Amino acid sequence: MLKLLGAALIISAATAAGWFQAKQYANRPVQIRKLILALRRLQTEIQYGYTPLPEALLRVGEQSGDPIRPIFASAASQMNAPLNYTAKDSLQRALDQEWKGTAMKAAEKDIMSQLSHTLGTSDRQDQFGHLATAVRQLENEEIVAREEQGSYEKLFKSLGLLFGAFIVIILY
Repeated sequence: MLKLLGAALIISAATAAGWFQAKQYANRPVQIRKLILALRRLQTEIQYGYTPLPEALLRVGEQSGDPIRPIFASAASQMNAPLNYTAKDSLQRALDQEWKGTAMKAAEKDIMSQLSHTLGTSDRQDQFGHLATAVRQLENEEIVAREEQGSYEKLFKSLGLLFGAFIVIILY
């Protein structure tokens, strides 16, 4: 009886781990799309709203869903008093602090990091262009993420169960 319970726990844990990894592959393209929409909103705020960058980041953060919201909200709060960080420093710090809460990978973080180097350092047209470049790069990453999702999501779901069964067979 105890062996049967142990086997069921092992299979359940391995299956849950496989499903968790599959969920990460499913969440990544969705989160990249949310980030693209957030950057497009930021473009609009900067280009047409003439909104100061900290306020624009805060608005975009409020309109974005989790896990995008904390990145923009953190960057906006760090640009305001008492910290008064530059746009580059505040966005970099926000990425370092909040990125672990996303399913996105290093490629998307690198794109946002590159954007942080130019954000707030030039005129509206130049910033609009840098944001448009970041959006295009993220759209390419979204395509890759959707391909990976199609390839690996079912694989990890199956591998979790099979790995659990394999461990049970070896142990018993």
